[in-house]
Amino acid sequence: MQKQAIFQSKLLPYALVAPQLAVVLIFFYWPALQAVIQSFLLQDAFGLSTSFVWFENYLELFRERAYFEAILRTFFFSFAIAVSSLSFALLLAVMADKPLRGSMLYRTLLIWPYAVAPPVVGVLWIFMLHPSLGVLSRYLRALGIDWNPLLDGDQAAALIILAAAWKQISYNFLFFLAGLQSIPRSVIEAAAIDGARPMRRFWTVIFPLLSPTIFFLLVVNIVYAFFDTFGIIDTMTRGGPGKSTETLVYKVYTDGLLGGNLGSSAAQSVILMIMVIVLTGIQFRFVERKVTY
Repeated sequence: MQKQAIFQSKLLPYALVAPQLAVVLIFFYWPALQAVIQSFLLQDAFGLSTSFVWFENYLELFRERAYFEAILRTFFFSFAIAVSSLSFALLLAVMADKPLRGSMLYRTLLIWPYAVAPPVVGVLWIFMLHPSLGVLSRYLRALGIDWNPLLDGDQAAALIILAAAWKQISYNFLFFLAGLQSIPRSVIEAAAIDGARPMRRFWTVIFPLLSPTIFFLLVVNIVYAFFDTFGIIDTMTRGGPGKSTETLVYKVYTDGLLGGNLGSSAAQSVILMIMVIVLTGIQFRFVERKVTY
């Protein structure tokens, strides 16, 4: 028989859910509503007067070339971070899933980086790859590579992608490892008996069975690249050099807090939220068709 929870009071289920609902309403829906309202307003530099300007903040954004450049840069960063972190995490998970001596220690060490805060990740990578003080920069110069992300925009972008992907690998590794361990060994053994080599077993048996995990991590990594890379960018490059690492979420910060243009910043945050919702919907609409449950 299946056990079913029975509440003595009709109000008890609502009371148990109320704290979580309050957190969502206070820290998500209320700020989102405020951003939507603020996007239709225009304030002076001192915040003493406010005027309702309808869609002027949005129209001004679409006239700005730098905004479209930030959109393209954000999509490029998101794609690069998601692909690199998912690929490397899957490789580590496949290796850690093998029966090795001390495998539990390896798995624990691979999970640890996820506990590091994004600003700390930025500081760590700056210490390693700073053009004059970095430990790894010496080896790059020894190889004849003119490494200076403080002046070279492409190198700064590569540094951001590397640090952000490294931060997310541990999270992806945890889910990939759980997905690999949930695959019945009898299925893999049957493929081996049929003569399938390890690579063929992986691509024809293991990888399709991991598709639900891959789809979930793809959505999570896209959202991570859009929003959670702010701390890494702010610590390492502050959007520079020459705005070569300024993504949409960082542009919201610079235009709103540093530039004082709260209306434009609010409009950007609304557009960013809509873009993430649409992108997630597209993934559920088209990518999920390839998922095998």
